[in-house]
Amino acid sequence: MILLLTSDPRDDPDAADAGTADWLAHLERAMPEETIHTVWTHYDPADIDIAVIVQPPPGSLAHLPNLVWIHSLWAGVETILADETIPPDIPIVRLQDPHMADTIAEAAAMHVLALHRKMPGYRALQDQHIWRDLGYTETSETRIGILGLGLMGSAAARVLAMLGFQAMGWSRNAKAIENVESFTGDGGLADMVSKSDILVNLLPLTPQTRGILNRELFAMLPPKANVVNLGRGPHLDDDDLLEALDSGRVGHAALDVFQEEPLPGDHPFWDHPSITITPHVAAPTGRLTGSRIVAANVRRYRADGNIPEAVDRRLSY
Repeated sequence: MILLLTSDPRDDPDAADAGTADWLAHLERAMPEETIHTVWTHYDPADIDIAVIVQPPPGSLAHLPNLVWIHSLWAGVETILADETIPPDIPIVRLQDPHMADTIAEAAAMHVLALHRKMPGYRALQDQHIWRDLGYTETSETRIGILGLGLMGSAAARVLAMLGFQAMGWSRNAKAIENVESFTGDGGLADMVSKSDILVNLLPLTPQTRGILNRELFAMLPPKANVVNLGRGPHLDDDDLLEALDSGRVGHAALDVFQEEPLPGDHPFWDHPSITITPHVAAPTGRLTGSRIVAANVRRYRADGNIPEAVDRRLSY
């Protein structure tokens, strides 16, 4: 049997209930042969062998004595990995959805094009009722650095290259992507960042990447370069970004993810003229495609007993 836990009801009970109901409906349609329980239904914890989850409260799975594996409905699994009540031998499978990769590539292109075409500057001029041409630079003369070339980063790199930008990417291992220059290692990071007119973060959150968007990295950027964070909030040192923006080292920052979400109403990011905020909407998990992927993984497991490729806990992805 499967237990579905899609969110922490303490955050927003109504939203949690609606989200669970929506996922339940899609999952039941995708695998009608399975019995799927939620927090609303009565079940014997000993009957649950698979947990399909997003971000339940820590300890939510501790009562399942026969849990075999966990399927995340998100690509990121850092919250699950941080739950010390989950035994380290329980495999965690993250959602790898090509549709989600296309969606985040769309968001990356949106932010990059907005920055490339100087939309924050035009917004400021509009607020002042000023008619002024801020000039234009060819996409072929604009260098885009992408931190992370996994499923999502690679998709974004391909789209940006297709738009004519000089696309570059940095990852743990070198990647061969058409029209995308690949960098790896500490030296490669410094080299790529120093060339990036716009830097896009799509890294997974790991102990090694936490805080990577910091004063030291911003100092490597060309003056007035722009930063886009579509990865995770803890990738960014908030104070270092504010310092870089106020000093002019960074021209503008487009942020979709934050250390604390929802972003507190008194956070200085809200009113900063050089920051664009979106509320963690770059890559919403598609219920239809996500449910089909989960169903396919569960069916393969039922058929042959093989658990899908799991997260490497040493790498956190």
